[in-house]
Amino acid sequence: MVSPSELPTAEVRDLPKDGLALLDVREDDEWAAGHAPAALHIPLGELPSRVDELAQLPEDQPVYVICRSGGRSARAAAWLNASGWDAVNVAGGMGSWAREGRPMVAATPGATPEVR
Repeated sequence: MVSPSELPTAEVRDLPKDGLALLDVREDDEWAAGHAPAALHIPLGELPSRVDELAQLPEDQPVYVICRSGGRSARAAAWLNASGWDAVNVAGGMGSWAREGRPMVAATPGATPEVR
């Protein structure tokens, strides 16, 4: 496993604006409250059994992994890197995503997206 100091990490402000391969590993209720519109959602605990779903993401770039604050996504990114993926942890998670003014949607139509 990759040590935390060796884990590739990116700040939200440095992420591409378009075409970002984003994996959200938060729980269903967190996802429903607010998420990045183009993100793929696989809760951390389900990642090993659903890793084949990552084939939906572009293969020519890293998979950026996000959670609420960066802890779960760091574990997911380390696991993905150990499994042969090119994964990057998003520092500060969805909290930073929201503070940077990146787009968010809620699962309920008309609801105001929020970070939980």
